[in-house]
Amino acid sequence: MIKHVFFDFNGTIIDDLDLCLELLNDILRKHKRPLVDINRYRDIFTFPIRDYYIAAGVDFTQDTYEELAIDFINKYQPRSLECNLFKGLEETFKELNEIGVNCYILSASQRSNLYEQCESFGIVKYFKDILGIDNIHAASKVHIGINYIKESNINPEEAIFIGDTTHDYEVAQAMGLRCYLVKCGHQSVGKLSTVGAPIIDSTCNILDVIKKENKIN
Repeated sequence: MIKHVFFDFNGTIIDDLDLCLELLNDILRKHKRPLVDINRYRDIFTFPIRDYYIAAGVDFTQDTYEELAIDFINKYQPRSLECNLFKGLEETFKELNEIGVNCYILSASQRSNLYEQCESFGIVKYFKDILGIDNIHAASKVHIGINYIKESNINPEEAIFIGDTTHDYEVAQAMGLRCYLVKCGHQSVGKLSTVGAPIIDSTCNILDVIKKENKIN
């Protein structure tokens, strides 16, 4: 029986793909490098973010990664509040709560920025906890997830993780959770398929998965 669901945020809850592509191309334009289209972006996007920047052609001799990270978040955060949640998600969160499933967000975003976004979208009330990192450099969220599972005495067999990248699968594996990946986020289906996790069309589809497993009509 599934009692707990951990959600990634970017590309899983918030549809910020176009914004992130635009900000990447702003960097490439500044560095006089070829721009990337949406398909190329989804093929190269990965964690750590530094590796994805390298694959995109970012020139770290012109700007350090740390400088780019600060500039990115200063531009991204206010504009992210103008993005949309994926269609039907708020209703999905509400129904998960109604059938007794605890929902959590686990993200590589800075905790304060993540909370600001969730407040702006009006979804804080649906989550038992909102978990992010303590800086802006989008490092791994693995240790946050592992520690939270242990400290909260959550049975991994009763929890699943929903994300949009192969890194989310790695996080889920480290936490001992089953993982479902959505095809509407920051990585291509071809890249997602390399890890062998079930791939679903939308985060909303997880409600059907849970209802079936928990034998709820």
